[in-house]
Amino acid sequence: MKKIILLCLSFVFGLSDELKTVAHVDLERYLGKWYEIARYDHRFERGCSEVEAIYTLRDDGMIGVLNRCFLKDENRTKEAHGRAKIVDEQTNSKLKVTFFWPFYGDYWIIELAEDYRFVVVSEPKKEYFWILSRTPSMEQTELEGILGRAKALGFDEAKLIWRQ
Repeated sequence: MKKIILLCLSFVFGLSDELKTVAHVDLERYLGKWYEIARYDHRFERGCSEVEAIYTLRDDGMIGVLNRCFLKDENRTKEAHGRAKIVDEQTNSKLKVTFFWPFYGDYWIIELAEDYRFVVVSEPKKEYFWILSRTPSMEQTELEGILGRAKALGFDEAKLIWRQ
């Protein structure tokens, strides 16, 4: 019964549980190097530290993705090359990324600093979460603000793995 009431309220008042993305992303400004500040654990970055993502514009209009990290246990750098396509061309805030075609994952930009100094990325099910920055570290007060807003969206700070 509770779900039916919430569904009716959502329809009448335009409420939605869907994760919101930012209103607009200037892809030219978004390209370049980002440092991972924090993330949820997932198998494709397990054991990684010093994670970096580099985004470039490809000739075919897609975005080239290079993820790089250091595997301390193996004393080596690991790289993964992929590509992303824009899903929502009105905002550029919803993308699909693949490192192993034909499998794509959602990449939704849910927060972006006005000056593009940091970004928060997730996906509709909230199973993935990243805080990325243009610099290898961020001000504590800025991080606390991001974490407060993320908590309000249902993200769990206790699940975060922080940059080492």
